[in-house]
Amino acid sequence: MELGRLEYLQALVTEFQVTDSTGNKRHCSLALSVSSISSHPQPFSLAEAKEQVLANLANFAYDPSNYEYLRQLQVLDLFLDMLTEDNETLVEFAMGGLCNLCLDKTNKEYILEANGVEPIINCLSSSNEETVVSAVTTLMFLTTPRSRAQTTALPVVECMLRFSLSANTRLSNLASIFLQDYCSPAQLEEARSLSRHTAVGIPLPKD
Repeated sequence: MELGRLEYLQALVTEFQVTDSTGNKRHCSLALSVSSISSHPQPFSLAEAKEQVLANLANFAYDPSNYEYLRQLQVLDLFLDMLTEDNETLVEFAMGGLCNLCLDKTNKEYILEANGVEPIINCLSSSNEETVVSAVTTLMFLTTPRSRAQTTALPVVECMLRFSLSANTRLSNLASIFLQDYCSPAQLEEARSLSRHTAVGIPLPKD
């Protein structure tokens, strides 16, 4: 990496945000170079360029040595903002980035203070398996005595009960851990009782 770490991450953030006068994203050269796909036969579309840069930022979020830089560049806010996008790939990468970041106490507190739990819960209804898995994992990481009422709210527990019955082993195992480690017997009973009286719930992701 020729640029300093902060400068490079700044360049990525700028690359994601900058638009030309017509509102179209310029060719995403940084994304190409990071992913070693400079031989891509045609320029990226706007959507592809944004997806590639967001994927790179999510990957950098895996390294704790980048946390301070990412906070300084407001990348946590960028990830949270992307959770409401219609583009499922952007949501997937943003959710993955938050999942990488929230093991850190400072990042966790920031996400909670930014009211990030609600859009993360909304990601449980995604049809994208990776998005759902990251959302479940992130909710576990974000659960604290202060946030537990929100991260284990009744609709979330109901959802986890349904996920635990999924044929998708990865998802069912993760949901079972959530139910066992983060939910009280009373919460489980209430959710089971409600589930017996309604067929409406958060849909399972597509395999």
